[in-house]
Amino acid sequence: MSDLAARPDGTAARPRPTRRGLLLLVVGLAGFVTTLDNTVVTVALPTLQTELGASLAALEWVVTGYVLTFAGFMLAGGRLADVYGRRRVLVAGLAVFTAASLAAGLATSAGVLVAARLVQGCGAALILPAMLAVVSVGNDDRQRSTGVAVWMASGAGALALGPVVGGYLTQHFHWSWVFLLNVPLGVLVIALAAVAVPESRDASAARVDVPGVATSVVVLSAGTFALTFGAELGWTSPVIVASGAVGVVAAAVFVAVERFGADPMVDLALFRARAFTGGVIAQVLWGLGVNGVFFFTALFLQGVLGFSPTMSGLAFVPLALLVVAVTPLVPYVERRLGAGRTVALGLLLVAGGMAAVGFLRPGDGWADLLPAVCVIGVGSALTMPLGSAVLGAVPESRAGVAGGVFSVAREMSGLFGIAVVGVIVGSSASFTAGYAAGLLTAAALVVVGAAVSLVTLR
Repeated sequence: MSDLAARPDGTAARPRPTRRGLLLLVVGLAGFVTTLDNTVVTVALPTLQTELGASLAALEWVVTGYVLTFAGFMLAGGRLADVYGRRRVLVAGLAVFTAASLAAGLATSAGVLVAARLVQGCGAALILPAMLAVVSVGNDDRQRSTGVAVWMASGAGALALGPVVGGYLTQHFHWSWVFLLNVPLGVLVIALAAVAVPESRDASAARVDVPGVATSVVVLSAGTFALTFGAELGWTSPVIVASGAVGVVAAAVFVAVERFGADPMVDLALFRARAFTGGVIAQVLWGLGVNGVFFFTALFLQGVLGFSPTMSGLAFVPLALLVVAVTPLVPYVERRLGAGRTVALGLLLVAGGMAAVGFLRPGDGWADLLPAVCVIGVGSALTMPLGSAVLGAVPESRAGVAGGVFSVAREMSGLFGIAVVGVIVGSSASFTAGYAAGLLTAAALVVVGAAVSLVTLR
């Protein structure tokens, strides 16, 4: 165990090569299961409504409850990892996520299922920032890039395969396996993490910034709620306006607490690092564009192009496969072009592929869609250095918080993108016209993200 112990300054000793491979397996599996639960349940909703007698409101909470706590507790999870130990918090998060998955799979009522999904999100909020900190601490640039690439590739695969896996399990087995599948995977990852993940913590942190943790949870939870339910309840409805107001006030309090606190959870000085701030901004712009469009793409494929539900789900598989296939080549491209130009090139390809989809019309088929999907897949793979650049721009003692900030940017920008594109689609004369306008708007945001990356990332 000597090669896994923390050094006296709290940083992690570098793992041996064999353990390095196991660590990357932990990163890939943990990233896969936490991302999979964003989408895997959607196909099972009609079955849940029938077998559990769930109302439409309950079904919405089955989907959004996970996202709500996942986004709401991520910053807190990052700071807890820095203070109490990244491996300890990672394993704790995996244990919470696995237990909640078991409870969800055994649920006999909609209320129990919703509660289990909320707890699942809390576990995932501990896993993700701790995992990114483990990837960053004690590793050189190349190892950090590899770890982030494994995480992003596993996430891309999970997003693409989620509806396919959920549909297959629901149709051929039982809806409960959508959640029970996480249990053996969770136990396996916990066992691997105990062996392969080196322990580390911020040795200078004496306590948790409770006011910062509390206000961050309020900010992110209120913002997530407003963005998730704004289109359904109405952006001017009292509930949404009140939620937005609570989020704004809590954000102001959070900034004040972090600026003047003795041991702030998020040291605002981190944002003075150009690569950190630029990387976060580029991530936000990417999320605004890509996630906002993909939410409506299934409707477009089925309602406009006439794809079946199965074909609609399979349409994203080539994208995921290309991300996985191209990712090993990205370090070579990065060494020749640099992180900034590599990420910028990737974002430009993503924007071009999105714009190409916007020109598809009724009667077009799989052959017309496939080139655009492939371009988006290659471009997404080339954005892998973005996460590594953000994590590498901050001190290792703040790796957990940095991972939390990056993860929050990724999650919240996606929700905001869905809201923005939804407004564009809803205000257009037809869904097809609105979807095309939303695609072009999203592509423009991604192009801005490419410009930011080119300027700020070394």
